Amino acid sequence: MSSATKLRVLFVCMGNICRSPAAEAVFLQLLEQQGIAGQFEVDSAGTGGWHKGKLADPRMRAAAAARGLSLESRARQIETADLQRFDLILTMDNDNLVNVRALDPSGRWQHRIQALTSHCQRFNSPEVPDPYYGGDAGFEQVLDLLEDACAGLLSSLQRQQAQQQQ
Repeated sequence: MSSATKLRVLFVCMGNICRSPAAEAVFLQLLEQQGIAGQFEVDSAGTGGWHKGKLADPRMRAAAAARGLSLESRARQIETADLQRFDLILTMDNDNLVNVRALDPSGRWQHRIQALTSHCQRFNSPEVPDPYYGGDAGFEQVLDLLEDACAGLLSSLQRQQAQQQQ
């Protein structure tokens, strides 16, 4: 994470209207709070293109706003070129992980693709569940998981940077 090179991080869910735009906003807020937002390029995408160009789900925007988060990105579908462009591609669930890995049949970029929950520090969850068909509590649960996982991700990246500087 040198000042010359930005670390590019992409969060991926299914439709890019709930989990991944929320993860993008949570991570950006953490970066802003630490004064290091300029060291990163952060984006989100979905494995499907159904919601292309749309804002995040209104329920997720409301739950996020209650936590001081603004979800302003527009939905887009992940592209094969994203595998080369982004340094880290963090998926929300096992289906997303499988679908993103399938974009790389050669295996060249597999090391960049991870489950976001692998960075959780407080919660033990294999996935960030999709809240789309549930009630308000599902959106709160997602935000709790994202806050935990994104904080763990940032800590991990900072440890890696410190180790590289030694």
